[in-house]
This record gives sequence, C-alpha cells and structure tokens, in this order.
Amino acid sequence: MYIQDHPLAMSARVVPLARQRANRACVAHAGDPRRPAPAEPKGRLAASRLVRTICDPEYFGDLPVSTNPSGKAGGLIEVRSIDFIPDAERHGGLLSQFTLWLSANLQITAIVTGALAVVLGGDVFWSLVALLLGQLVGGAVMALHGVQGPQLGLPQMISSRVQFGVYGAMIPIVLVCLMYIGFSASGSVLAGQAVAQLLHVDDAAGILLFAAVIVVLTVFGYRAIHAVGRVASVIGIAAFVYMFTQLFANHDIGALLANRHFSLASFLLSMSLSASWQIAFGPYVADYSRYLPRSTSSVATFLAVGLGSVIGAQAAMVFGVFAAALAGSQFAHHEVAYIVGLGSTGAVAALLYFSIAFGKVTVTALNAYGSFMSMATIVSGFRGKGAVSSKSRLVYIFGMICVSTLIALAGRHSFLKEFTAFILFLLAFFTPWSAINLVDYYCFTRSRYDVPALSDPDGRYGRWNVMAITIYVVGILVQLPFMSTHIYTGPLVDALGGTDISWILGLIVPAVLYYIGARASRRSIPERLILPLERGEVHH
Repeated sequence: MYIQDHPLAMSARVVPLARQRANRACVAHAGDPRRPAPAEPKGRLAASRLVRTICDPEYFGDLPVSTNPSGKAGGLIEVRSIDFIPDAERHGGLLSQFTLWLSANLQITAIVTGALAVVLGGDVFWSLVALLLGQLVGGAVMALHGVQGPQLGLPQMISSRVQFGVYGAMIPIVLVCLMYIGFSASGSVLAGQAVAQLLHVDDAAGILLFAAVIVVLTVFGYRAIHAVGRVASVIGIAAFVYMFTQLFANHDIGALLANRHFSLASFLLSMSLSASWQIAFGPYVADYSRYLPRSTSSVATFLAVGLGSVIGAQAAMVFGVFAAALAGSQFAHHEVAYIVGLGSTGAVAALLYFSIAFGKVTVTALNAYGSFMSMATIVSGFRGKGAVSSKSRLVYIFGMICVSTLIALAGRHSFLKEFTAFILFLLAFFTPWSAINLVDYYCFTRSRYDVPALSDPDGRYGRWNVMAITIYVVGILVQLPFMSTHIYTGPLVDALGGTDISWILGLIVPAVLYYIGARASRRSIPERLILPLERGEVHH
C-alpha cells in the first residue's frame, strides 16, 4: 500500500507532488536511520505527520508501506520477490515465525519420517532419543539460516551468490528446486488422500483440489502463508493432542519403551532422518523471516524459528514411531487411514481428515513459494535483474506447482519407499551448501553484503567462485563412501556395520575447507551493508 492509499493521507487530501516526495523521503529515511527524517513541507503539516508516523520503526501495521521498482501497490497480494525488502516495508513478529515452523512440522509427512526409524529396524526408545538429537543438530543449522532474513532482507538462496558467484549459485539452487518439487509431490499425495476421503472423491481428484488451494495461497504470498501458518498451528496442536490421547488410552506405551535393544547403525540412521529433515529446511528459512524489522534480535529469531521447527517435528515423529511400532505393516502405505482410524466417531474422523489436509497446506505452500523464488533467482542471474514482474511470478508459481502435481499423480501408489530414498539421499547435497553459507556469513561477511552486486555478474561477487564450487563438490563426494540409502550405498558402509555417517562429514569437511580457503583469499568484503538503488537514490 502506498502512502496515498493510507486513510490518514486521504483525510488530509495530500496533493500528488507531496505524496511523491513523502514516499521518496520515507524510503530514504528507512534505508538509512542516520539520515535525517524528511523535512516538513510548508502548508503540509498533516502530510509531514504521516511521513513521520510511517517512517517510525515501530510502524508495522497490517498493511505497511509498499514501494517496489514497478511502482505497483502491494495490497493483499505480495509484490516483492527476490529483491531487497526496505526497512519501511518490514513488519511482523517472532510469534509468527514460531507458529509458521511449528505448523510446517506438525503434519503427516513428519509422522511418516518418524515411522521410518522403526520400519527400518530401530526400537522405540532409542529411536526417540536419536530423533531428538538429530532435531537439535539439524534445527540449529536451520535456525542459523533464519537469522539471516531480518539482517539482509533477502531471500535465502539469492544470498548464495555471495559464496558461489552470480552464475555459480545456480548449482545449489537447481538442486533446491528439485527438493521443492519432491517435497511438494510427496506432501500432495498424503494431503490428496485426506481430501479425497473428506469429500468422497478419488485420490487423483483430491490431489488436484489440494493443488488448486496451494496455487491461490502462493499467489497471495508472504502474508497469506504466515496467516495460514497461525491457523494451522492451532489446528495441528488440537489434532495431535487428540491423537496422542487416543494412542496412550488404548495401548501400552510403557511396554514399548521398556523393550530396548541399542544398535549404533539404527541409532545413527534415526538421527540422520531427523537431522536431514531439519537441514533440508535451510534453503527455506530466510524467505519467511526477511520481512522482519532489521532490529529484531538474532538470538530471539534463532529461538523462535528453531524451537517451532524442532518441537513440531519431534512431536510428529514421536507419534510416527509409536504408530509404526503398534501397527506394523498396517501403517505402511495406509498412513492416513490409520490416523483417521483413531477417531471415535464419524465427525471426529472427518475433523482428522481435515487436519491432515490443512496440516499439509503450510509446508506445501512453502515449497511452492520457495520454488518460485528459486526459479526467479536462476533466471535473474542471467538477466541481471533483481526483481520479477507480476506476470513472471504467476508463470513460475503455476509451472512449479503443475510439475509437482503431475509427479504426485504418477507416483501416488508407492509413496513411502520412494520418499525414504529421496529424503536420505537429498541430505548429501544440502549439508555442504549449509556449511559454506553459514561459515561465510557468521565468520566473514556477517550482514555486510553488496546487494546490487548480487545481480551483477561483473560485480564484486563475479560469475563463478571456483573455490566455493570446488569445496561444495568435495563436500558431496566425501559423503558418498559413507552413505546408505535405497538409491546408493557407499563401499565403507558395511565396514561401519551399516552406519550412515555421511551427513556428519558433509557438514564438517566443507565448513573447515571453506574457512581455510576464505581466510586465504583476498575477497573484497564491504564495510557495511550496501543497499540497492530505489527510486533513483542510493541507500547505504
């Protein structure tokens, strides 16, 4: 919303010239707090008060000022994409971060992931311990990415250009797109089953209806996704409280916990399941914290994002462990039916179907939104632009959701096996990226980014950063001998008793190598954050 659309401005009857000056002054003042507040135009006292009100860092209402390069008002539909978010448009609080990531994890795919710990040979007690340890390690990595959002005001993956170069960043971003598509497809299968049962249609129709909801939500963008996250967190908490109550009331959970047989291989496999779940969120996080005010505490952001994700995922995976241990083969391939079977009446069963479908809305919207951002980042790298038109935005959203929906329709009959292989193998490609990105940000650049250079192949960050790309490849290769998945098993896995330690090496080795390489390089790091041109002014 522009200043002239604000009720205070309309009541003051601000003339067009004053409105333009107010907009420019507000953006400039917000871009640099050291810059003096806009001068009071003679005869325009109401306009001046309006400018001071909206430029105030504490003004973060439901419809903040929105000024993008195209000059179009945001309204309910987000107009920003991969471009920098000015301070005047920052809004939101940490509670929304917590509820977003809580709801993104309180869902059936996390239940299935937890069940794999038992399905693949672990006992209940040690699987729960291993899953929790993996959550804490992976959640810390994921939350460290989330801290970057308020400080930089940029989407997560475009910041990879600082480490990999404007063109080089496309390597991990392409893999991120594959991840988004894979998670969207697998999630759509489970949500589609729930929708189908709720509306008494076949699974294919359920998947298509669910995809239509995701399209609408993604088109509206950032605000709508956070709003749905708040609602989904309440629904998710209520559903999980009911499901745990039914599980504990009808089964002897104590007997399951008392049967303990420790296996290092099973323990590390369970730990890798939850760690990979959390680390795979790394490319997402800053996309949904980049609108927070720059003054937001980094520690508070870390805790809000991390605790929301860890608590939600652990609760869902604990339920999955118990369900798989109690139901055995009845749970595999019939996850939705088993959960709904906990309902004592038809009405409760219908509510559980609804909670399953709604629980997938948040995370699938994150995937669709993230895939659009990633595709826009890839294309903009070649075009040298830092913004995306509204038309292109719609094309990206429809295109990515169509691809994931087609995959869901084609593979809906053999979901669990393919998903197991996918989520474990996927970890090999994102642990090195996370390690490089986090070491560079926290040990070297902090928030001292040159934002205009992110869209300039001939600028500060160049086209390809050979050092970072080489370390990234090494980080992938070093994992292969120790990796154990259905897709690939490394030659050293048997020597370790079937233990998969690949993800640990994928974090440590590239982190150490990049730290050494970055210290030895003579890379130019700006003294402070350099912001882009906005309405003809440079902000520093």
